[in-house]
Amino acid sequence: MALFPSPVRLRAWAGTVTRSVVLRWLIAALAVSLTVWAEWGVPEQVSFFGNETVRDAFVRARTTAAPEPRILVVDIDEATLKALGPWPWPHARLADLVEILITRYQARGVALDIVLPQAADALGDTRLGLLATHGPLVLAQAFDYDRGLRPEALRTGVLGGATDIYPGPAVQASGYLANHAGLAQAPHVGNIGFIPDRDGVLRRVPLLTRFNGHTWPALGLALVNCCTGKPTLALDRPPLEDSGLMRISYRRDWSAFTVVSAADILSGSIDPASASGRLVLVGSSSMSLTDRVATPHDASRPGLGVQAAILSDLLDRQAGALPARWPGRPLALGFALASALLALFAFPRLAALASMGLLVGLSLLWVGAAYLTAPHDPLFCTTGPLVTNLFLLMAAVPYQWQLAQRRSRHLLDTLRQYVAPAVVQELLQSDLRDPLAPRLLDVTTLIADMEGYTTQVETLSVQDAAVLTREFLDCLTEPVIERGGTLDKYTGDGLVAFWGAPLPVEQHADLALDAARAIVAHVRRLSGAREALGYPRLRVRIGIESGPAMAGDFGTSFRSIYTAVGDSVNTASRLEQAAREFEHDVIVGAGTVERARRHRFLPLGERRLRGKAAPAVLYTVIDGAPGIEAAPAAPMERSA
Repeated sequence: MALFPSPVRLRAWAGTVTRSVVLRWLIAALAVSLTVWAEWGVPEQVSFFGNETVRDAFVRARTTAAPEPRILVVDIDEATLKALGPWPWPHARLADLVEILITRYQARGVALDIVLPQAADALGDTRLGLLATHGPLVLAQAFDYDRGLRPEALRTGVLGGATDIYPGPAVQASGYLANHAGLAQAPHVGNIGFIPDRDGVLRRVPLLTRFNGHTWPALGLALVNCCTGKPTLALDRPPLEDSGLMRISYRRDWSAFTVVSAADILSGSIDPASASGRLVLVGSSSMSLTDRVATPHDASRPGLGVQAAILSDLLDRQAGALPARWPGRPLALGFALASALLALFAFPRLAALASMGLLVGLSLLWVGAAYLTAPHDPLFCTTGPLVTNLFLLMAAVPYQWQLAQRRSRHLLDTLRQYVAPAVVQELLQSDLRDPLAPRLLDVTTLIADMEGYTTQVETLSVQDAAVLTREFLDCLTEPVIERGGTLDKYTGDGLVAFWGAPLPVEQHADLALDAARAIVAHVRRLSGAREALGYPRLRVRIGIESGPAMAGDFGTSFRSIYTAVGDSVNTASRLEQAAREFEHDVIVGAGTVERARRHRFLPLGERRLRGKAAPAVLYTVIDGAPGIEAAPAAPMERSA
């Protein structure tokens, strides 16, 4: 019998393993590439696999209602329009509102979230122009970013407030809606135009806009740089994407801002201390003026509230209160790599359901990590690793399940004939790549056959001889399988079995001895039944020895068998042959006695076994407490 698998079997096994490894690595690489694409390859303002939806949920979970003490919002609301008249107002009234805020309420600066493309009353326009030129007033203009979608570019009013001091990236505009020429000389003019995402939600705004070779700041940036005592807002660490857009944190919702009615300011009914030292935004939340936008908080919020959120973020930046920058993209990639490596090395050892549970746990862990990272990195994709995990769930888990099924069928086909079902189940759950490959293991071998088989069957018919053989082999086989033994082969009227392979078993010696005693009892019952019918007495001879043996799938390309080979196996065979010289049915070698923990043994003396240079002490198993009987039997001189 060959000691190793044939070249044909080795090549087939190697080919299967190679294909499996290559496919697993390919699945892992594809899974990681999805995160790479999500982080570095998705076009601007495209929400990859619900990235923005996840970020919106983070925004809502993190929103604070703590009052924003640095900003006052003056709202030309429905009550104001009802009390003072519909829009548009005379420009003199706007001038009155600004003057009252600057003088009586001592505002640090005022920004109008209103574009005045047409001149109105001359006195009012003049007053607004002077306030914008010499006072802390920031006017608004709106750039258009339709990028060629309009049949004609929007060109209304006269642009003002251009500046080229900002080094950061800027968004290219295609048109504009500006104030009339009388206000064009104002030094501080901010952009209120915006670019909603494809789902219509406003999450980012152009902090800087470029048009005709010049750069214009957003309204909030113009107000901060005009009226906070600092000539410019440093952009050495710009909160911008590569496109020049700034993600709005929306950390403070509309309810966090102090909002007063414009009518109350004009009437002086508001305590002046409530506005002292604040930056003021003047605009309208009135539905009739249709200045409404969708935000992560709500599908319809006042545009004035968005300007307040932008201004609050810029003030946080100026105060150094922005969260420290974290490398969100490398973090996402590292997490995706960790998931892929787990799929490579852990999934083969897990059941499909456990693999799915692991992926779900990893996904929840990533959601927590993304929640913590989102305020620190406005650019990374929060759902990249989730897509990696989803791909692994759809590809790696089914593939691993398929491999497990194939492996199970192979093991079942190979083992079901001679291994106990419990052992097969344990093999299927083990992490051994090839549990049938030859390995050196510590085993206990049991060899049993019928004494005088030829004499028993020579007077029987063929049918009766077959019945006797089958019944006798049943007596041998059942105890072996019940006690987790591996059935090596039948030897006509006997069998060879072993414990400790294909899986190591700590009590393999005791289990073999249990099986031997059960075999003796089964044979005695069968013999008694046959003796009652007039047949001769049956006797079983059993040899048991323990020791190292090479156990595995041996054979040729034509046929193979799972067996064990080694000196201890040969010794068990010699012990079985020696049993004919004793009245004891079970003869045990010293290796088994040394390893047994639950049995008592009677020494039978020394004996020189065939093929052995030195004599060996033989034992039999008896009833009693574990150990060796004190008085040895007289040694025998014959050899077997």
